[in-house]
Amino acid sequence: MGKTDIGPPDYKTMLHPVIKKNYGQWKYHEILGPGVLMHVAESGDKIYSVRAGSGRLVSTDFIRGVCEIADKFSDGYLRFTSRHNLEFFVTDEKKVESLIAELESKGFPVGGTGNSITSIVHTQGWVHCHTPATDASGPVKAVMDDLYDYFTSMTLPAQLRIALACCLNMCGAVHCSDIAILGIHRLPPKVENERLRNVCEIPTTIASCPTGAIRANPKEKSVLVNDERCMYCGNCYTMCPAMPLAHPEGDGISIWVGGKVSNKRTPPRFSKLAIPFLPNNPPRWPEVVDAVRNIVEVYAKDARKFERVGDWIDRIGWEKFFKKTGIKFTMQHIDDFKLAPETYRTSTHFKF
Repeated sequence: MGKTDIGPPDYKTMLHPVIKKNYGQWKYHEILGPGVLMHVAESGDKIYSVRAGSGRLVSTDFIRGVCEIADKFSDGYLRFTSRHNLEFFVTDEKKVESLIAELESKGFPVGGTGNSITSIVHTQGWVHCHTPATDASGPVKAVMDDLYDYFTSMTLPAQLRIALACCLNMCGAVHCSDIAILGIHRLPPKVENERLRNVCEIPTTIASCPTGAIRANPKEKSVLVNDERCMYCGNCYTMCPAMPLAHPEGDGISIWVGGKVSNKRTPPRFSKLAIPFLPNNPPRWPEVVDAVRNIVEVYAKDARKFERVGDWIDRIGWEKFFKKTGIKFTMQHIDDFKLAPETYRTSTHFKF
């Protein structure tokens, strides 16, 4: 069958020969240092992977530069991890240090393995998305600049995953990361009646609201929004561009903690609210940077070895989490949303 552009290509055709030969037959791996792993197969073959940090939004010139490094050291093979890191493969241990030197000389930090912070997975932000409450690349760059030493070392109690999503759609895996930076809207959408009746389907717009906050406005041939029922999700704006949600003062960032993906031993955990609102303050978002660093440093000092952030909070309790981090507990932490089947008021998550 000839090549088509339908669906993704078969990844097995792009594997390094040593990986392809030993696929599914790996015996063990060791972390030799920040960013460097040795993988040993049952056949006795060894391959070394070297991980380097990379931005999520990159140019063609960047890709060409990365490919040149791969041609020089990695037999022309490389991969991007799910959190936007670069990984190169070396079969000769003597080339590992040369590869690291080459990467660092060109501005690629080597690290992100073991008990470290890896690159922040994030969404589009103001550069591309239509419903963001914050930027993506800006806060991520500022936070990672501040936490750089935790990427190039393995000094944390356990691996620490940070994610950013620009709105409550949570495209950036914030629901399952140790620390999540989440953009939030705080004001209901503005209804542009004159525009809405010309560009939007009113029945579809009404049906788009998950809380039933939108109803018809026959007088204006438009819609009305019940502010008390609106949860600022932006779904209506997705269906109808005449209901803009963005606001320079109403939009901002919330911080969530304790999430993780599942593994063979434990199920997934969902992150929970730590800080309800921080302002958008570009270009360096100092309030967000300070808040994330504070949580990271308290966790690093207080957690036991191999304890993820959620495990640490479970052990000390949410009351002590707020006390140790100095984060104020507010009414926004109490889930009293009328349509929620179960809330913090009826559960034992908080004991204040």
